Amino acid sequence: MVKVNKRAFPNALALLLAVAGVPAVAQSSGGSSTTDSSSNIQSVTAVQQQLSQPGPSVTPSSAADSSFRGSIVRDKATGDVLQLTLDDAMQRGLRNNLGLVLQTSNEKSANGQRLQQLQELLPTVKGSASIEVQQINLAAYGLKFPGLNPIIGPFQVVDFRAYLTQKLVDLQSLENYISSRHNFEAAKLSAQDARDLVVLTVGNAYLLCIADAARIEAVKADMATSKVSLDQATAAHEAGTSPRLDVLRAQVDYQNEDQNLIATTNQLAKDKLALARAIGLPLEQKYELANTEPFAALDTPDPETAFQAALKQRKDLAAMAEQLKAAQASKKAAFDSQLPTASFSGDYGDMGTTPGHSHGTFTATGQVSAPILQIAKTRGQEEVAGAQFDQTQAKLSDQVQQVNADVRDAILDIQSSAKLVEATKSNVDLAHEALSEAQQRFKAGVEDSLPVSQALSADEQANDQYISALYQHNVAKLSLARALGVASTNYKDYLGGK
Repeated sequence: MVKVNKRAFPNALALLLAVAGVPAVAQSSGGSSTTDSSSNIQSVTAVQQQLSQPGPSVTPSSAADSSFRGSIVRDKATGDVLQLTLDDAMQRGLRNNLGLVLQTSNEKSANGQRLQQLQELLPTVKGSASIEVQQINLAAYGLKFPGLNPIIGPFQVVDFRAYLTQKLVDLQSLENYISSRHNFEAAKLSAQDARDLVVLTVGNAYLLCIADAARIEAVKADMATSKVSLDQATAAHEAGTSPRLDVLRAQVDYQNEDQNLIATTNQLAKDKLALARAIGLPLEQKYELANTEPFAALDTPDPETAFQAALKQRKDLAAMAEQLKAAQASKKAAFDSQLPTASFSGDYGDMGTTPGHSHGTFTATGQVSAPILQIAKTRGQEEVAGAQFDQTQAKLSDQVQQVNADVRDAILDIQSSAKLVEATKSNVDLAHEALSEAQQRFKAGVEDSLPVSQALSADEQANDQYISALYQHNVAKLSLARALGVASTNYKDYLGGK
């Protein structure tokens, strides 16, 4: 059974790298166990927080990306206990995760802007129908004729008309449309990339819950072990072969485990709430984790080969490349704003006093216009567009290097955590053997209970390191899938090993 130590350590990976044998035993002072009592609960939380973000920095990190920790709840809670598999959690996240929903909305918004810019290049046709009744006073306009009544009317005019406008030559509108089209493509790619982020977020939350469950089982096992030691110490004290100090030490160990069980159970409940938030599961819904992710070795690829594959597969890189094209088109549009434009407008309709007494009329207008004096405006638009282009180009260059770092970090994490799993597993076996030996020596009266307490502490630490290594190895594999841009499609292959 996998067990866990609840004592905090500042850096999980650094401590795991130092594992080479049975961890150092506790302080030899008889009061060492009592000092642990005040820090164990905080230690559990600190360890879990430390383990919640291992691996390369490919998880959502900006303020905007905090939306990936939320979701839209579409279902109602049931009275049954849901058996939640990892695949079910992933599918729920891909349907309900708020980050993905918002990215999909951004895609729709970008498409709407593209259509608006497209309309600037297409003919615009409008229709109107009107009836007007007038009475005119010619004298009000200074028109007076002898013998002629200055009041004309009332009379009516009926007009049914269609209007057409069309831009014949407008390079600025054309470049604006090209820019909006690239922005739309970038939004689609970003929405696809968001699926990888959802898988990474949900997978990490699920794996963290698995680690929490393992900690609970470990604490229960430690409680059973400490209870045996407490019973032995009590019996020995009642028989007069052991001092009261051994009983007190064993009681402290047992109560520490009880506190740890409360803390780890509470942490699992909170992490399950966080998982439910990420996948759109009602918080009132009770569920259990149906999967465990044991150690499964993964053959890591060559870093350079993996990087080249990531360049082709990462949707965020493709999205930023589209944004660069959009910025380039906007830069051209700023220059084209000073060029002449040609347009046509016309109308045709039927006008008369009544629909039955009317006649067709039309107008047709061709127009060429050009800005004559707007040097500052044109120069300012070019400066703004040029700065945006330079910024996007710099971000793309940096993002390429970030992808390279993500791939290499994930590979290093997989390799190191795989070695740590092997080392800590051996360490667990040694610590179990040392604890068993200490209990046998105490039962035989060869030693007091201090070696048992020290061995129990070492056993807890060894198991904690083993669980940490398993967790980090699985998250590192998931991070590699994200770094390569295939998390949403191939996460099972990476978590299962291949």
